[in-house]
Amino acid sequence: MSSHKPALLVLEDGRTFAGTSYGAHGETFGEAVFTTGMTGYQETLTDPSYHRQIVTQTAPHIGNTGVNDEDDESSKIWVAGYVVRDPARVPSNWRSVRTLDDQLKAQGIVGISGIDTRALTRHLRERGAMRAAISTEELNPQVLLARVLEQPSMAGSDLASEVTTEQTYVVPAEGEKRFTVVALDLGIKTMTPKRLAERGVEVHVMPMTSSLEEVLAVQPDGVFMSNGPGDPETTEHPTTLLKALLEQGIPYFGICFGNQVFGRALGLGTFKLKYGHRGINQPVLDRATGKVEITAQNHGFAVDAPLDGGVETPYGLAEVSHVSLNDNVVEGLKLTKDGKLKGFSVQYHPEAAAGPHDSAYLFDRFVDLMGDR
Repeated sequence: MSSHKPALLVLEDGRTFAGTSYGAHGETFGEAVFTTGMTGYQETLTDPSYHRQIVTQTAPHIGNTGVNDEDDESSKIWVAGYVVRDPARVPSNWRSVRTLDDQLKAQGIVGISGIDTRALTRHLRERGAMRAAISTEELNPQVLLARVLEQPSMAGSDLASEVTTEQTYVVPAEGEKRFTVVALDLGIKTMTPKRLAERGVEVHVMPMTSSLEEVLAVQPDGVFMSNGPGDPETTEHPTTLLKALLEQGIPYFGICFGNQVFGRALGLGTFKLKYGHRGINQPVLDRATGKVEITAQNHGFAVDAPLDGGVETPYGLAEVSHVSLNDNVVEGLKLTKDGKLKGFSVQYHPEAAAGPHDSAYLFDRFVDLMGDR
């Protein structure tokens, strides 16, 4: 801990928090958000959906289990900055190979510790997610605030194009191959294609800029669109591509950002939430069964769709299938034609990395949908 130095967190409305550096020294900017998960910080840090966000952990003790080489959800840490209250000085877990502090330093992630994260979370809930900075170099709040106000806002930001894969890669089916799926990478997590592969699906993970011809060349039995960062209003190409795929009747499954792209392809709007849903303890109602699922979520935007009744689209009837029990935000969509399911999506993360396994059945539903076709 002797290498740690004073650090400052400044929000765009002028609120400041003084603490101690955690991770790398330096200066970073992003959107200040909070996540309510008590476990799974390694998966959070490596989730591409957190690109350009300064993430606050509401759980006070972070780093207890260290870092291992198996649980990363991508090839790097994506958060812009990290805010914790009481970092563990010594990790205690049989899988740990290094401390979280060392991992943050190695990847140049600037963080801050020792602040009142409860007060920060309450502030963000009341005022909304906002631009922010963490610095160990500039400790004058007014000077740092001026730099914060020069940063772009999350609304209108095209970030999925910054995290998508540059080249197609294949995750082979485990056991007997049953289906082939094209997964458009908007910020995909490692566990997602693995969950499909476990069900006999060969997954071709492709860049979000892939053309219709490139997707059809794989001869997919279904198409999947992943989670990802940024404003869904900027995803013109994936939305146009999805419309073309729906016209051909190819089964569709979307997660998180893929839910928002699905909504836009169906003619629905999207909007920015005040402070978003982030954590592994978010209750969602499946309106068809009445079942409540505890879900993992990470999104700052949502689909604007009527909760009562459906919307007729060129591809069939679109309806809200799941809603948040915290605030009635749309958490899922389904598309039916002549009474048969053609595609569906959810706003949360059924791959359970990290998080509960309540929603794993959705991968089975996708497999069944491809089998029916």
